[in-house]
Amino acid sequence: VQLQASGGGLVQVGGSLRVSCAASGRSFAHYTVGWFRQAPGKEREFVATISWPGTRQYYAASVKGRFTISRDNINDVVYLQMNSLKPEDTAVYTCARGRTFDTAESVYDYWGQGTLVTVSS
Repeated sequence: VQLQASGGGLVQVGGSLRVSCAASGRSFAHYTVGWFRQAPGKEREFVATISWPGTRQYYAASVKGRFTISRDNINDVVYLQMNSLKPEDTAVYTCARGRTFDTAESVYDYWGQGTLVTVSS
């Protein structure tokens, strides 16, 4: 399966952005999908994850209440809606397919290439 993240860009502090993750080759069906991010000079960190078919979501404390993960199972796309963006949200956002509903990177077996989100102050 190949994962394609898109929708990144430049946004001002307090603004909103939605990034998308599309699957090709094989479907997301019956798999968890997670979002991770890596800021310049920092380790990659967990952001959010959603179970199949979308009944459970879990967020990192730093984004809870501001970000919403959702999935369109007909079109095989997972979204991350980001509101009230802060400069510290600046990072490359990557989606990944998970074997289980978990925040650990070890359960995610296929990764996309990432999309850059830059929040300017």
